[in-house]
Amino acid sequence: MTLRELVSRTRSYRRFYENHALSLGALEELVDTARLTASAANLQPLRYILSVDPSMNARIFPLLSWAAYLKDWSGPDAGERPAGYIILMGDVKHLKTAVWDMGIAAQTILLSAMETGIGGCMIGSVQKTELAELLQVPEGFEILLSIALGKPKEKVVLEQMKQDGDVRYWRDNKGTHHVPKRDLESIVLGRYGEK
Repeated sequence: MTLRELVSRTRSYRRFYENHALSLGALEELVDTARLTASAANLQPLRYILSVDPSMNARIFPLLSWAAYLKDWSGPDAGERPAGYIILMGDVKHLKTAVWDMGIAAQTILLSAMETGIGGCMIGSVQKTELAELLQVPEGFEILLSIALGKPKEKVVLEQMKQDGDVRYWRDNKGTHHVPKRDLESIVLGRYGEK
């Protein structure tokens, strides 16, 4: 699979085969790959907490918010919930650069997961205080993001954004998740040189 194909398949999956177990080793491998990516000023301020434990996952799940554009959907039902979570935290002394690193690390984790058939979703809407207490986050670190992971149970398709510029994703009556994307012409604002 080319990198472009991998990027195209790495979508925000929100429904999973919950009974498809993940191992801590698999999550550690994802974090180990992310660990190799660039870091602003090489400060490497990110830290991680991993969970594949069903009872811990059940306690993490209600502390996250899912798919803000889908007003009539509060998140995956039992049996469709993530089989694992990677919680990204930043060193509070370096939070400015930690958020830059977070994007690089999170996308690397999701690309690496998809390469093995595992999908995921970055979730920034997190009840941080409650989740930090639950996970016993050490002092000096702040939760930045949660990544939900599992074997995808939904189809996600990319489509051309309509003329009205509506960016909202949606689901059709078959449950297929549609994600509008801007075309290349609308995002390249200048060109210099020969093609």
